[in-house]
Amino acid sequence: MKTSNTKKFNLGLFIILTTLILITALYLIGNKQNFFGKTFRISAVFNNVNGLMLGNNVRYSGINVGTVKNIIMINDTTIAVDMVIEHKILRHIKKNAVAIIGSDGLVGSMVINIIPGKGYALPLNPEDTIKSFSKISTNDMLTTLNTTNENAALLTADLLKITTSIHNSEGTLGLLINDPEMASNLKQTIINLKIASTGASKTIKELNQIITSVNYDESLAAVLLSDSLSATKIRSIISNLDQSSSGIDSVITNINDVVLNIKKGEGTLNYIVNDTVLVKDIDETMKNIKVGSVLLNENLEALKHNFLLRGYFKKLERQKRKEEKNNN
Repeated sequence: MKTSNTKKFNLGLFIILTTLILITALYLIGNKQNFFGKTFRISAVFNNVNGLMLGNNVRYSGINVGTVKNIIMINDTTIAVDMVIEHKILRHIKKNAVAIIGSDGLVGSMVINIIPGKGYALPLNPEDTIKSFSKISTNDMLTTLNTTNENAALLTADLLKITTSIHNSEGTLGLLINDPEMASNLKQTIINLKIASTGASKTIKELNQIITSVNYDESLAAVLLSDSLSATKIRSIISNLDQSSSGIDSVITNINDVVLNIKKGEGTLNYIVNDTVLVKDIDETMKNIKVGSVLLNENLEALKHNFLLRGYFKKLERQKRKEEKNNN
């Protein structure tokens, strides 16, 4: 009888402890899954959930604030994920928040991280759909790395061929690296090109200054540059000047011949120019002629007042006045 009561007590104690453990476990699990707290639901749309499962955690700024409630396949490229979030977090999440699927550590389960957006935005409302961002999966990264490694191997092989050819002085680049004379010639060529480019730049600058200084309203250069009719006239003038210069050359040649003949003593002009005695005689003769013309005028004036010839000169004066009157 005593043994039976002990067994009943142990069995009752076991049942009570088991019930307490079960209730505690249910409470912890329910609290973790937000079964007992006040919550609200939001959604996000992804192209790839990367192994996300129901019940995975939802984090906001690194803090667990909810769980994944539902995953719905809308089409082949669109997956909608419903999340249950604690109601006390609602006032902190804005409409510009972004949902990103990540992993809980290197080998942990998948979680949804909600990242606050930048700038001002309105508070989030229940049943809203927030923006999402899909990260590259590990498989995609490994595939990309594999392709990159293959391309790197091909590139390394090609670089090895190129460096071998350069080392063996094959090709232009190999000659430039290994042939000091060619390198020196190339250096001198570059120096000459630099000097030529400097001179060309200076010339262009001077031409620009000349062109800029041309007054297109008043200067002759502007007329020559822009007026085709004036250019034709100038061309004709230059042609005439060329012909005139030829004629002037002929005249100068003839003058030179005349001067040469004078110097050689040929002709009367040489005698007049070089004979100083003749020049003095001509000068004295001119003086005598001048004195004689004065005396002749005086004699004519005296004859006008002579009573024998006075009538004749008066007759000439009357005839002259008559002719002048007829002409008027």
